[in-house]
Amino acid sequence: MAQTRFNSIEIKLDSNIISQAIKLQLGATQLPVLHNSIGTFCRVRFGEKKPQNHSISSLSSIHREREREREREREREINPAKMHSNHLLLEEPIRMASILEPSKSSFFPAMAKIVGTLGPRSRSVAVISACLKAGMSVARFDFSLGDAAYHQETLENLRTAIKSTKKLCAVMLDTVGPELQVVNKKETTITLKEDDKVILTPDEGQEASSEILPINFAGLAKAVKKGDTIFIGHYLFTGSETTSVWLEVDEVKGNDVVCVIKNSATLAGSLFTLHASQIRIDLPTLSDKDKQVISSWGVKNKIDFLSLSYTRHAEDVRQTREFLSKHGDLSQTQIFAKIENVEGLTHFDEILQEADGIILSRGNLGIDLPPEKVFLFQKSAVYKCNMAGKPAVVTRVVDSMTDNLRPTRAEATDVANAVLDGCDAILLGAETLRGLYPVETISTVGKICSEAEKVFNQDQYFKRTVKFVGEPMSHLEAIASSAVRAALKVKASVIICFTSSGRAARLIAKYRPTMPVLSVVIPRLKTNQLKWSFSGAFEARQSLIVRGLFPLLADPRHPAESTSATNESILKVALDHGKASGVIKSHDRVVVCQKVGDASVVKIIELED
Repeated sequence: MAQTRFNSIEIKLDSNIISQAIKLQLGATQLPVLHNSIGTFCRVRFGEKKPQNHSISSLSSIHREREREREREREREINPAKMHSNHLLLEEPIRMASILEPSKSSFFPAMAKIVGTLGPRSRSVAVISACLKAGMSVARFDFSLGDAAYHQETLENLRTAIKSTKKLCAVMLDTVGPELQVVNKKETTITLKEDDKVILTPDEGQEASSEILPINFAGLAKAVKKGDTIFIGHYLFTGSETTSVWLEVDEVKGNDVVCVIKNSATLAGSLFTLHASQIRIDLPTLSDKDKQVISSWGVKNKIDFLSLSYTRHAEDVRQTREFLSKHGDLSQTQIFAKIENVEGLTHFDEILQEADGIILSRGNLGIDLPPEKVFLFQKSAVYKCNMAGKPAVVTRVVDSMTDNLRPTRAEATDVANAVLDGCDAILLGAETLRGLYPVETISTVGKICSEAEKVFNQDQYFKRTVKFVGEPMSHLEAIASSAVRAALKVKASVIICFTSSGRAARLIAKYRPTMPVLSVVIPRLKTNQLKWSFSGAFEARQSLIVRGLFPLLADPRHPAESTSATNESILKVALDHGKASGVIKSHDRVVVCQKVGDASVVKIIELED
């Protein structure tokens, strides 16, 4: 059995060696060559079938494989669109007719992940189940709307849906932060007409109307001046919708701000978001309400991610992490800094160093920035996240699907460009929270991501990342980049990585391999001196926001650091999962990355019937 499964090559690196970038070249008759200019070494170990002593049957097998490879080469010459794993480059000659060919369904809808915001239109068990099947891997709970009891009911529905669909899903809590809001206690519909005037007042006792709008911030009059721009709306407030309004400050009267209405709009609901363009609001990033929600709802539900709204400085992230560390299991919760204004943009590099990931909130930031600068921010921010190996999440991509079944052409292209830029995930807000077509939106975005990934220039990206990391590489970085390079050279169908913390798997995903990375998370037994528990669940769910990374929680009886290089039992579980999902087939090659004792091993195996 071992003879048929492990026709393998292992590249074993001693842990005390800091190697430079390792280039692995595998040809039809060529042995692996490891280039290392600093004179260190790598042990290359072959499986039972040794290339230099082939039997007649093994020679026949090699001959068949070569024939299959020649056939694949001929097929590429005839039809460049049908490349391995359906990957092609925009720079290559593409038959335009091939664009019309239907996409093949896959167990993984796309390598890029989708974050869906659950709300009035998407909180039932049936709809959440459909969202999970459509490709949602992270559920976002926005505490700007609804109380803890409301969100707890939604979360219980999510857990029921997870059990019924057997689809993993992480939980993200989105803080309110220094968000300004218009309070409409009676939920009356408010009609605002272009060129009329409306007063913004901190007196929340006033009743909202077309003449006066009470707000939850007493310092607005001191922060703005004549000519400043203010936007008000329910999630969408670019000024182009009839559900949002663009105001211009006309004068300040005491604590009140008198504004001229720049577009006609109708506001409906209990409260609306207010955004003062390029104005500093003197409120804490983590409000008292946020702290109360985190310490109660967040602790109770062991949230995987915290979306820190309106992150403006690195200190905001540090203070939030300190607060989380005081609440038991939340010390493992990852903090995603939400960049929503110019102040956050200005301090982006410092924020990136402290945060676990970045959310590019293009809604608010798109108002603060001139339209012609938005794309530049996105490309620069995503590039920085990619090089740091931290997830980049892009928002506000298919706004029109809030009310329509299909996105606009510009929106479809926008999603694809976000993927080509290198983003890890797409975050859907109003589209799933109150949109009419939450499931269709997730499905459509997933399909666009999948198509864009087929033309993603991985070779260019890989070289750029290796160059950015520089030499000498750290031990883990060298292993990760070598695993990806080996997988690409042998056209592996999947990379399997054994990990306890998830760090090794995330580093592999950083190099954006064209094939899925199965992250086999090995639980560890831990104690707080009062009780025993297993780690691993957090690490597995937190992989669900990383592009190309698909977690699998292993049996805790199998250690991550095995004393045997052929720990077949746990590898068999991963291979069986890959076969069941259709990712792995007979004769496929698989790259396995794991620790053996104090050394790391990259193993290439070929599966037979």
